[in-house]
Amino acid sequence: MEEDMERDPDARRLARIMHTAFFLLLGASLARFLLRHDWEARSPWIVALTGALASLYLLGPVLGTRATPRRIAWLGTVVAVWVLLVVLAPSFAWCAVPLFYTGLRTLPPRAALGLVALLTAFVVFAQVRLAHGGWDPNLIVAPPAVAALATGVFVYSDRQAARQRALIDDLIRTRRELAAIERREGTLAERQRLSMEIHDTLAQGLSSQQMLLQAADRTWDGDPETARRHVRTAESIAERNLAEARRFVHDLAPADLAGGGGLEEALRGVAARESAAFRVDGTPVPLPDRAQSALLRIAQGALANIREHAGADSAAVTLTYLGDQVVLDVADDGRGFDPADRPGGVRGHGLPAMRVRAEQLGGTLTVESAPGEGTVLSAAIPLSPDA
Repeated sequence: MEEDMERDPDARRLARIMHTAFFLLLGASLARFLLRHDWEARSPWIVALTGALASLYLLGPVLGTRATPRRIAWLGTVVAVWVLLVVLAPSFAWCAVPLFYTGLRTLPPRAALGLVALLTAFVVFAQVRLAHGGWDPNLIVAPPAVAALATGVFVYSDRQAARQRALIDDLIRTRRELAAIERREGTLAERQRLSMEIHDTLAQGLSSQQMLLQAADRTWDGDPETARRHVRTAESIAERNLAEARRFVHDLAPADLAGGGGLEEALRGVAARESAAFRVDGTPVPLPDRAQSALLRIAQGALANIREHAGADSAAVTLTYLGDQVVLDVADDGRGFDPADRPGGVRGHGLPAMRVRAEQLGGTLTVESAPGEGTVLSAAIPLSPDA
């Protein structure tokens, strides 16, 4: 309860109101007694008990609101002093209302209801004494009705506050769970993206180097010049892979785009290294960095597949601007394959990675091929209205 009050400004405000009401009622009761009665034997006791009750009540906030032994002992002392005051001067009876609130906040439900019943009984006793023997049904009915109403309002408000706190806790817990799920999904997406980046660059480059070095080893004795040419090509590929690795560390952007020449220049360089033709159709428009990176990676992956699997004599890369979309076509006259099967055995990401790149930008990837008839790979990326 104490922690709830610290978090709930309304609960703190209500506590201050009840404390203020108690001292106002206590002061008004003492003033009424002194104005209506001459100084007599009980007067010093009433003044002393009033001061003692006020001092005791001031200690309440210091002890907190939990039902600790000290807090319960304090509440019992306050009630005992109040009972003595009511016996000596019935006009102090209405100080019971703030005590209702204090008991309900401090004690367990059953003990709190017992305290309310006890306080109510003394209020009825005091009202009957103040009536000087005259019969009035309100004297018997009104105090219990007021006590029941006050208790009902307090219990209802307390339960509503508990439900709200539980709802807020559930919302906070749900928000944390959703944030954790989003972080996990983001981590998985980043891992997938990195795996595709590595496959499209470093893995393909290392595969090319392996093939070239194996070819150099086979021809070293019979054709040293060809073997040296293979080694130099492998060295060039290693240099590009090193640039790609450094680019990964920097921002994972394709190294061919880092020179600032744009997508067309990057595709032209990739095509030239793979001995493929390149052309641009349509009117070029600026493309987002993500789209440029994706199209370049798709071209690199497609040309690597042609080199490793197609056995093609020629290949061509075409970049076409169609107004509402940009299309990349990579065609070869190689052995072809059945698109329903996985080309290249079980290795790598290949076509699935290219398709994911296109779909991440709202595009599509299509492959047209048949055994013995070559292959055409087409990636279409939609352009925004601004482009």
